[in-house]
Amino acid sequence: MSVEQQGRAPMPPATGPAPWVTPDAVALDLATATVGSRGIAYIIDLAIIMSGLLLIALAELILGVTGFVPGWFGLALLLLLGFTLQFGYPIGFEVLMRGRTPGKAAMGLRVVTVEGLPVGIRHATIRAVIGLLELLGTFGIIAVVSSLSNARGQRLGDLAAGTVVLRERRSGGQPSAITFAPPRGWESYVERLDVSGLGTQERAAVRDTLRRMHDLPTDVRARIVGELAETLAPRVTPPPPEGMTAEEWLRSVAAAVQRGTAESQRRVGAARPAHTGAAPPLRPPSPQRHLDPDSGANAELPGYRGPAPGPPAEPPADPPRTGGFAPPG
Repeated sequence: MSVEQQGRAPMPPATGPAPWVTPDAVALDLATATVGSRGIAYIIDLAIIMSGLLLIALAELILGVTGFVPGWFGLALLLLLGFTLQFGYPIGFEVLMRGRTPGKAAMGLRVVTVEGLPVGIRHATIRAVIGLLELLGTFGIIAVVSSLSNARGQRLGDLAAGTVVLRERRSGGQPSAITFAPPRGWESYVERLDVSGLGTQERAAVRDTLRRMHDLPTDVRARIVGELAETLAPRVTPPPPEGMTAEEWLRSVAAAVQRGTAESQRRVGAARPAHTGAAPPLRPPSPQRHLDPDSGANAELPGYRGPAPGPPAEPPADPPRTGGFAPPG
């Protein structure tokens, strides 16, 4: 159902920098690395590279003094190994460690493509070649200016390679638990939701979007929430009822995921073997009490077992469906 059919105002076009979009057309709000954290990571990597070059130079000096190899051969070997270390270090680590060097790993950073995919040899090579010029050639001035003037914090090497450095580690220790309550009026729909078709990444995308969407501009927030809901709706049953907005549907999914996790934990706890220690002494049964609906007084009825069970209560009906978010047809 289109927005016009819902009787609502059409969504305004998005402004500002475009959000990250995965190959599944899911918009994500990713935390980019700061200039300071990237600078510290580079200093750590540079210290490791310089230590390697120092060891190579020391070995060449020892071999030259002892006459084990000719002086020209030792110098050529030093230059070759130095060149290999300067470029092979960042390229090798970023490809083999999926976008991380020892310095980036120490700072909780990772290099990915703008689509959110792991970097390849081409991306790492472009970053290393341009990085030698903008980092060592200008003492990092160009890299700092480029990162500060770019909305995504990309230096020239990132812009040329189509990559971005993300911050994986959050400060403040372990994140506190967040409870997603069902949207008001849609509790019965949440109870029927089957979210088994969503994987770990999809569930994390829903949770992160709901946590961060209030920090986004209104137009960007509406677009990200709408695209994510439309992408995930075919994987969840039953489909969104008429009258439900995309944000309400995402909150319903998050509440259903948490409810399923809590039920699984309760089942695991119930399946554990019972404690084998001594049982506590039994308390004598107390006389049953029944509230007389006419007098309002409590009457002691030793043989009373409670009122006869009546027919099961009808489940609450869903709110009236007046049109709203619906999955793509």
